[in-house]
Amino acid sequence: MGNLFSRSNGYSPDTDFIVKVKTGDKKGAGTDANVKIAFVTPNGNISQDFTLDVLWRDDFEAGSMDDFEIKKLPNFGHVSEIELWRDQYGAFDAWYVEWVSVTNHQNGDYSIFPIHRWVPANKRLRIKEFDAHLPQDSGDANVRKEELEEKRKVYETTVKLDGWLPQVKELPSDETFSNAYKWDLVSLKLKLKVHMTFNDFTHPVWDSYDEIHTIYNEKLTLPPSSAVWKTDETFGDQRLNHCNPTQIRLCKGIPEKFAVTEEMLLPLLEGLTLQEALDAKRLYILDYAVLKDLECANNRIVCAPFGLFFVNGEKKLVPVAIQLFQDPGEDNPVFLPTDNENTWLIAKLWFNNADASFHQSCTHLGYTHLIMEPICLGTHRSLSPSHPIFRLLAPHFLYLMAINSRGLELLISPGGWVDKCMTLGCKGMFSLIVRQLKNWRMDVQGTLPKDLEERGVADPEALPNYHYRDDALLIYKAIRNYVADVVVGFYDSADKIKADHELQEWARVLSAPVSEGGIGVPGVHGGGKFQSAEELTNFCTSVIFMGSVGHAAANFSQYDDYGFPPNYPAFLSGNPIRDKHERTEEDMRKLLPSKEVTMDTMLITRLLSMKATQPLGNFEVQYLFDENSEKAAEKFRRELYEVGKIIDQRNKTRAVPYTYLHPDEIPNSISI
Repeated sequence: MGNLFSRSNGYSPDTDFIVKVKTGDKKGAGTDANVKIAFVTPNGNISQDFTLDVLWRDDFEAGSMDDFEIKKLPNFGHVSEIELWRDQYGAFDAWYVEWVSVTNHQNGDYSIFPIHRWVPANKRLRIKEFDAHLPQDSGDANVRKEELEEKRKVYETTVKLDGWLPQVKELPSDETFSNAYKWDLVSLKLKLKVHMTFNDFTHPVWDSYDEIHTIYNEKLTLPPSSAVWKTDETFGDQRLNHCNPTQIRLCKGIPEKFAVTEEMLLPLLEGLTLQEALDAKRLYILDYAVLKDLECANNRIVCAPFGLFFVNGEKKLVPVAIQLFQDPGEDNPVFLPTDNENTWLIAKLWFNNADASFHQSCTHLGYTHLIMEPICLGTHRSLSPSHPIFRLLAPHFLYLMAINSRGLELLISPGGWVDKCMTLGCKGMFSLIVRQLKNWRMDVQGTLPKDLEERGVADPEALPNYHYRDDALLIYKAIRNYVADVVVGFYDSADKIKADHELQEWARVLSAPVSEGGIGVPGVHGGGKFQSAEELTNFCTSVIFMGSVGHAAANFSQYDDYGFPPNYPAFLSGNPIRDKHERTEEDMRKLLPSKEVTMDTMLITRLLSMKATQPLGNFEVQYLFDENSEKAAEKFRRELYEVGKIIDQRNKTRAVPYTYLHPDEIPNSISI
């Protein structure tokens, strides 16, 4: 018989327990089935079955929270486990439950039972308090094994991009956008397009750079870069604090193929010799050899440039030399700031076009979206939903596969946005991603402190005004502290880590090549075995950082960078310059993409720069409820709040505030 009560009158005095049920916010999560629950005490005492039902109320709707009174169960004791099940009544009987809580109405004793599962029909699902247990401590080995076997069927892997890591074969229903959160890229783009003030494409090319200014409005605002895009200071700052801030590195010597000479640099190094500038750590370099001979869409050409940068007396990073291709020669000169103004500016445009190609392919797509998906897959296939590390990482996988599926389908498909609006096109983009995988390791480029050290850019005295580095380090430390607190809470000895067969299988799957049933992520901490809490902490920190901070840095400045095409051109018309002859503004105008491509670039980068999820640490879905983990999460939020105050203070003295890595601006996961 159901436990019926009137919400308007509150709880009855003779109520013994209050049960609250949070139905998940997923498509089809609600149920019309009859639901029952039973309680279990620590000594194994099991209650009778209770039906959860309130008369005249539609219980268990998707995204809803319902509460129920349990009567005639006095002095039962602490509820340490529950059994939950349903029948197959109704047209919509499937049911996804986020959590269940049980409160003793007489003494306030409280228990929480995270579920995060579809409740099967006519099968009693038994859940322990907190539901975060190591496999060796859980006592339900068969249940966990069965769950993982089912998940492996759902989270099947396939290699969609030859030479890259596996992706999900078919998007599982659990990974689709929730009812409350939906990214419809097509409709959002149409809504933005309505606000465009310029839609006349009868004359498809721009008459001048000034004409571009006429298309902006209150919805598609003119990016600040439009006023300063020509300056060398802006060009240098793009290497440090815009959408591709992770490629600049200390120059320890001029590469053999970079035909720059001391004589060329003499007027540009403020009285220093080349060796003195190198010794003082004032020269920095980008070498895009990975772009050499990259086959692009429609026979377009992307450069494979060198760029040399100097920290001047004003502590600003400025360019001092650009070579657009790898092999020196008469048709591949070194361009200098002392060249003709327009010639130098065009050289910078072609360099930025190459940088943008790398940014979208590798920094953004490859090393956030496409590296996180196989890690997410390996996690689902190896760790039980009850595993604490699964629960730690789950908030940072939210909507990842959904946006990857939608983005690849709409943006990175033949004839799609990348083919139309980027010089390299889809074919070039995918080839570049595969090439760059050989140059990337999770424990180096995927781990912020190691990455900064490897690139030689960790010293703020040598390389000042590197706001990405300075702000990212604060957040990395906060994430690592949080992860360490959670990890140590479950693994108070190395023996527990070594004895955790799910964890070790996870490490193996992440590291092993596809041919051995693995995911093949290069450089996983521990090399295929987690031996210590430190190794596990470092790996989980890198995963959370990449899915939150790394993506935020690469993604949310896109409109500011690409929204005014000359500032950071994804597409340039014609061919790169091969000599140092004087150029005119008309030569520069001819490089501009068509009006249609310009509009499309503005719309998509504006759309991709939008945020709709909660900021880091404020999880959309809570997975960990044990006391230690909740304290760690609360401490994490306090640390992030303090980090935000530090960044706010820093921005007061920065020439241009850097807001992309303010904790309030960083989502928990990749959802756009």
